[in-house]
Amino acid sequence: MTACAIEPAAEHEDGDAPRAECAITADGSYAARLALDGDCWFPERWTLDGPEPYAVPLPAHQPEEPGTEVQPMGDGRVLIRRPTDGRHVFSLLYPTGPGTGELLLGAVQCPEGEGARLRMLPPAPGGDKAYALAVGRRSSAVWLVAGGAFGPEQVAEVPGRCSGGVWLDRDGRILALDRESGGRTKAVVVDLGRGGEVSPLLQITDASDDRLLLADPDSGLLLIRSDAPSPGQERLGWGVLGSTLPVRFPECLRSAECTVTPFAIQPGQVLMPESCGVALRVDGPVGSWVGVWRPAERRVRHLAAPEGWLVGAGWWTRDGALQLPYATEQVRCGVARVGVGMPPEEAPEEATSAGADVGPEPSPTDDPAPVTEVPDPVAPRPVPLQQAPLGGLVTK
Repeated sequence: MTACAIEPAAEHEDGDAPRAECAITADGSYAARLALDGDCWFPERWTLDGPEPYAVPLPAHQPEEPGTEVQPMGDGRVLIRRPTDGRHVFSLLYPTGPGTGELLLGAVQCPEGEGARLRMLPPAPGGDKAYALAVGRRSSAVWLVAGGAFGPEQVAEVPGRCSGGVWLDRDGRILALDRESGGRTKAVVVDLGRGGEVSPLLQITDASDDRLLLADPDSGLLLIRSDAPSPGQERLGWGVLGSTLPVRFPECLRSAECTVTPFAIQPGQVLMPESCGVALRVDGPVGSWVGVWRPAERRVRHLAAPEGWLVGAGWWTRDGALQLPYATEQVRCGVARVGVGMPPEEAPEEATSAGADVGPEPSPTDDPAPVTEVPDPVAPRPVPLQQAPLGGLVTK
């Protein structure tokens, strides 16, 4: 197979998934990235909810330094994090005619090195708040860095070193983190509405490393990476929040030569997790491309990414179209629409700016995770639809 976008995987550390080349709001209205002008980096906002996508450059007085992060807000402003001398300075950028306006929010003290670091968490639902995760040697802190009343403020502290970061609800209150403690990594829930109360979420076996990669609040579908079925070898699996069924590890998601990372789940499939489309970033020897899979299917459909794809970035529409942002010398701001809303038995694959290759038929069996009895969470938590308490873990 060949892919149009031949680019290395973005760097990641401490169990985090590869980072996308741009961040997109939870509702798909805006995106933000660092763009290159010659040898200089500058923030750029993309507007995605109009008839045609367009980009607005937001350059500061000087080029941005390596390590700078940007994230779009729901009102069209762009949050920027600039690390400098052990401090992380946060500002909101917005267009002001020919220039760029900047609203300084404040700074968080977190010197890099010796196991400490700070990075942005994925855009929160609602778009009016933004959070960062500061990881220390013995504990991790969740910071509200935009949308608070008095600048950055710490809203939770979690014992242990944390990575990842997945929102489990539509209100931006329930956050899942992957916590390393006692030599093992387990996904836990941090309830920001209860002062950062921490409770367990995922524990497949006592000896396994179980990370949550992605979640859909509508259907409850969870994408998980764990070494439970094959000790020493992590595999990609899926489960449903609150379900009594075990986590499943499809053979078609297993690859010896490629790293497969989910980056978007089709929304709106209420009570139908098996029918949700899942977009996969596939990083292999020849570059990065796109895979599409559904839990109800036993194969991955491989798609050549559009030329200039912002690797790892994309979102689904409710009608089942996968949107992939891209930028080339000819097209500064583009979105390729990949129509994969129907199962392959009912409709052929089609893409507006990329061809599709179908991979080999997978094994007919899925490997279930071994399951051990685990206690109920410390406190009941609402399921994504806010209709019933979560009475057990997804692996029971």
